[in-house]
Amino acid sequence: MPTAQLVIRPFKAADTEAVIDVWRQCGLLRPNNDPRKDIARKLKVRPDLFLVGTADGSIVATAMAGYEGHRGWVNYLGVLPAFQRLGCARRILDEAERLLRLEGCPKINLQVVATNAKAIAFYNRIGFVQDPVLSFGKRLERDEWTDLQG
Repeated sequence: MPTAQLVIRPFKAADTEAVIDVWRQCGLLRPNNDPRKDIARKLKVRPDLFLVGTADGSIVATAMAGYEGHRGWVNYLGVLPAFQRLGCARRILDEAERLLRLEGCPKINLQVVATNAKAIAFYNRIGFVQDPVLSFGKRLERDEWTDLQG
């Protein structure tokens, strides 16, 4: 599929199952992050920064961006395996960056699982660098998600 056929648009509620399927196929689901809760939370805060990429009407890519006035974030960047290495990830990320720049965002942060060499190589290729910081987290709400396989 030529990337010119990728159509990027904001997420719609009807996209939920297709988006979760992209995340599942990309290995982005984690037992402590219920994807339906993550989607519902995002829809309360800047839903315009939750993007999907479609090809022939089917969702093949996602990017959940955010901005809190200091740093932009990108989460759940995923492209179906059949559409990887065709420029889809770059295109949806470029659109997220464009939208964040319009907000005056000076820097984008993202997190990658340390063992995901493919994602790390992708981000290095497109200009991201590893910051000399440690990422810390504290769960404020317990999520349980066991349907990682489908």
